[in-house]
Amino acid sequence: MLVGPSGGGKTTALKMVNRLIDFEGGDITIDGRSVRGLDVTDLRRGIGYVIQQVGLFPHMTVEGNIGTVPRLLGWDRARIRRRARELIELVGLDPQRDAGRYPAQLSGGQRQRIGLARALAADPPVMLMDEPFGALDPITRDRLQHEFLALQARIRKTVVFVTHDIDEAIVMGDRIAILREGGVLAQYDTPDRILSEPADDFVAQFVGADRGLKRLVLRRLQDIEPNYPPAAKPGDNAQAARARVQRAGFERLVLIDESGRPTGLLPVDRLAAERVPEGPAEPLGAVGTPDMLLRDALSLMLSQTGSHLVVVDDNGRLAGLVSADLISEALVRGPAEAAPPVQKASVSA
Repeated sequence: MLVGPSGGGKTTALKMVNRLIDFEGGDITIDGRSVRGLDVTDLRRGIGYVIQQVGLFPHMTVEGNIGTVPRLLGWDRARIRRRARELIELVGLDPQRDAGRYPAQLSGGQRQRIGLARALAADPPVMLMDEPFGALDPITRDRLQHEFLALQARIRKTVVFVTHDIDEAIVMGDRIAILREGGVLAQYDTPDRILSEPADDFVAQFVGADRGLKRLVLRRLQDIEPNYPPAAKPGDNAQAARARVQRAGFERLVLIDESGRPTGLLPVDRLAAERVPEGPAEPLGAVGTPDMLLRDALSLMLSQTGSHLVVVDDNGRLAGLVSADLISEALVRGPAEAAPPVQKASVSA
């Protein structure tokens, strides 16, 4: 992610990759080969482009737009048609309905999807994206960001992405380069480290005073070790269950079924009899799942469940209990180690 204020050189840096802007010093390599040593036409045809205004040809159908680069590369018509329809489906549209439509017949979000499909048409190892979601409304933008991340997890491209929005950079980037005015690099690091250890006051001010809260979008419940709450099934020994609740300092017992799935919460004063009663119990409300963002988990706690959130595993069985204190401790421990990206190509400068 290339991010920074206006005049920071983000788009200039992007255009240097495909030699739309030449450079006098240093080098840019793709798979170890200097871009200066490649034929400029071959270089550009081997790179996918997605821009803010999309740039679809208005006189061409969706299928025709997607087939632009494959036609230049000499693909036959049947192969282009297969590839176009495959990509239309890949970006979440309907090949039967949308292949023959024109850009004017599409919504802004649909045009952006087709722009992405066109960029992927010839399966380029590198993609350049210049504020591709900047002109969209917030809801569409958020949806396309997450859909692109899901798509990227499947296609594994090397992507150089320009944005002026630090929140977008944090959500989408494996690495972020923050540029000062004049094109000077201020910091290059993982999103988590930039938020937790900004290089200087400029970076700290650029990412914002709420950078601690921003880190909540970088981790999920599976990244922290939850507490295991006292739990019991109806019919279990009530006094033993009550003792476990009191030792743990809780006020409620988590009721589970025979498969270990949580079904409700039982206040400790309901455990006076010999056996844990079947009900009525307090409802669980919303529960957390391993892939839930810490931001969303904290939001549920604040708005629905109080100071704790019951977490279930992928099979719906009780996996633990997360508190706001546990989330805070996870952030205090420092940046999470990012897994090394698996990519088809690398761009280095």
